Amino acid sequence: MGRDVSVRELRNSTADVIADLERGERLTLTVNRRPVADIVPHLEERDPWVPSSVLRRIRDGAAADPGLLEDLADVRGDEIDEL
Repeated sequence: MGRDVSVRELRNSTADVIADLERGERLTLTVNRRPVADIVPHLEERDPWVPSSVLRRIRDGAAADPGLLEDLADVRGDEIDEL
């Protein structure tokens, strides 16, 4: 984890502690020198959905492995044979 921050330091220097977090620093909150919590910078969650135009651009920019269909046929054949 990051540096230790005592409850006293958090109380007396809240603005400084928050500034450290805003810079991306990870902190460990301590009570009597004993770690009690991790304080980590907030991360904005990314929307998992993207427009189809973005997916098409990705697809068009990265061609599939030429041997992919053969590999898939081998796997498919193995699975069917195992049944």
